[in-house]
Amino acid sequence: MTNSVIAEILVLRKRASTWVLLSTWTALALFFSYVLPYVEQRSMTELLPEGLAGTLVRGFPFFGGVFALMLGVLAVGSDYSWDTMKTLLTQRPSRLRMLAAKLMALGIVLVLFVASVAVTATVASYVVASVENAAVDWPSAWLLVRTFAAGWFVLVVWAALGVMLAVLSRGTSLAIGIGILYALVIEGLLSALVTQLEVLDGLSEFFLRTNSYSIASALGASTETIADSGPGAFAGPYVSSGQAAAVLAAYAICFVVAAAVALRRRDVA
Repeated sequence: MTNSVIAEILVLRKRASTWVLLSTWTALALFFSYVLPYVEQRSMTELLPEGLAGTLVRGFPFFGGVFALMLGVLAVGSDYSWDTMKTLLTQRPSRLRMLAAKLMALGIVLVLFVASVAVTATVASYVVASVENAAVDWPSAWLLVRTFAAGWFVLVVWAALGVMLAVLSRGTSLAIGIGILYALVIEGLLSALVTQLEVLDGLSEFFLRTNSYSIASALGASTETIADSGPGAFAGPYVSSGQAAAVLAAYAICFVVAAAVALRRRDVA
């Protein structure tokens, strides 16, 4: 299994799409979290080192999630698109072990995605503090560790959704389309209607967006800023961090199980 995981990591590392997603995600995170708010003279506290944890974590529930979803789709769906899935399965002990190796490799690569944004945000917050001659007060190490872990966890859930969609659709284009449609239209539209339709109150508590942003809020992300985050805007309701973690974990398990069952029972072609 170790050799399989290393092989999958090397495959992901060599793919241009992985680096395109990583660089685009990092650039967008920098622009929307620091450059644009600074130009528009929004709350300076969020841009300084003391607000690093909250500013960092609020980007993962939606924008980061979409990039993780695409990475999950490409990690599995590309083998269908390139007709290499059959070759992979003849070289590996079983379909499930192959899928497990891909999932573990994805989890490791997503650490790089979180680290890239974390380093960029750290540098950006320090630059803002220097330009504004403000005090450089960093959050506690424990808060930063929890923020890093929470960001990675949220990305893993979205990546698992991408893997499931790739297996079910046996490709990349349709899977990415469905995933983005779900993130932008379905959850986005229903979240916006929560305040107008009481029937959606209970349902919205189980959205990926709701539970992801609830974790971000618990770690210091400003709810006012989250409500003004463009396509990823979310105005509530929020749930407890414990419930959010449990719901997201359940989603990840369901996505992985669905992908495993489909891969094992269905014809590869």
